[in-house]
Amino acid sequence: MTRKEFLQMIGVGAAAIAVESLPGASIIKAATPAADDTPKPLPKNAERLAFGLQGQEAVVAKPVTAIVIGAGARGNVYAAYSGQYPASLKIVGVSDINPVRQRQMAEQYGISEEHRFGDWSEVFRVPKFADAVIISTPDNLHYKPCMQALAMGYDVLLEKPIAQTAKECTDIARQAKKYGRIVGVCHVLRYAPYFRALKRVIDEGMVGDILSMQHLEPIRFHHMAHSYVRGNWHSSKETTPIIIAKSCHDLDIIRWLINKPCRKVSAFGNLDYFVHANRPKEAAARCLDCPLESKCAYSALKIYVREHRYLYVFDSLPSDRAGKDAKITEYLRTTDYGRCVFDMDNDQCDHYICNLEFDDHVTASLQMEALTSSGGRKTRIMGTKADIVGDMESFTLTDFLTGRKYIWDEDISKLPGYEGHAGGDWGIMKDWVLAVANHDENYLTSTIDVCVESHVMGFRAEQARLKNKIVKM
Repeated sequence: MTRKEFLQMIGVGAAAIAVESLPGASIIKAATPAADDTPKPLPKNAERLAFGLQGQEAVVAKPVTAIVIGAGARGNVYAAYSGQYPASLKIVGVSDINPVRQRQMAEQYGISEEHRFGDWSEVFRVPKFADAVIISTPDNLHYKPCMQALAMGYDVLLEKPIAQTAKECTDIARQAKKYGRIVGVCHVLRYAPYFRALKRVIDEGMVGDILSMQHLEPIRFHHMAHSYVRGNWHSSKETTPIIIAKSCHDLDIIRWLINKPCRKVSAFGNLDYFVHANRPKEAAARCLDCPLESKCAYSALKIYVREHRYLYVFDSLPSDRAGKDAKITEYLRTTDYGRCVFDMDNDQCDHYICNLEFDDHVTASLQMEALTSSGGRKTRIMGTKADIVGDMESFTLTDFLTGRKYIWDEDISKLPGYEGHAGGDWGIMKDWVLAVANHDENYLTSTIDVCVESHVMGFRAEQARLKNKIVKM
């Protein structure tokens, strides 16, 4: 349902003026005119929450210097912050075993030959030459580079998940404390304006005490096929279980919003659809050769050639459409991205439910679903004074006593970098740069010590699922 359809369904009315005596009244204001001077429609008996979007630029005395270890999709996202804000961040080194990606990043940011590396270990064979490292390697290559970087005196921005086991996560936390370094974990949703607003109304006491929370992560059918069936995260053993690889973001958000220790975990889920048993008899091993290709929603030709999704996984694509499609087709002939989704060696669950109990009997559920047509996290929070329903674009808080609705729906489309996790990608970059520049981790909300628990929640959930039992934290 679109926002417009939602407003039409519940009835559109004029906005009310703020009531200063209400809890959280400091963040409530009447509707403001849109760019065309037409007031934005609001439901009857509703008011708009307005915080004012924070700028994404980190104002520092001199740019923080950083080395990118892993010049893939996520590494390029974080490095791009320096292109937008060169006075905040400067990329001075790059490491990637893929020579094409290494060269592209080096040329883009003017990195000298002596600071272009292949394997991550090469970075640490030379004396320290930057303030920090950005680790955006595959899951199985987070732990060792991070431990080595901390030992050499670098601060770190670490892509999620932290590591492949709970012990490795706590090892990194201890290492950061031992050497007095900052590790910012890329739980980027915390830095998105939507979740920052959600956190604020909770902290303002507008929902009272949280009793329960429901959170849905709809992966989308083609994203599941791309990343967790054909792609880099298809194997839970080589990377991490999908509850960590995909949904550690969501476990972190649940823990952050509830703000109480988790005590018990249970989980259910399985891989039921993307399995060999569901492969049609007529299907070919590759979509390029398959007589059923045009009738398959997971066709590689449909996803990569006709719809041009996830092209960041293909190197050296021509700029013209015909050349690009021809090059993609070559990749589909030789890589896993062209294989049948029912003929892979994947083991990640395609549906998963995790149940959590926190202190004071607060309960939460996380539902991760592969087979959805749309994305965007869906969250429902039940408190003693109000409830909240949100979809990552807007949320509505309904006060039980007055029946009044408070709506957050700020337009983030003009915010630089808003496309990345609803503004969270560059939101974390701003706070991390400030933390490193000022040698103060308090600029960050996702430091290593506070993020370990939500990772442990995920590892315990997988243990509970596999053993079919409730697991204590």
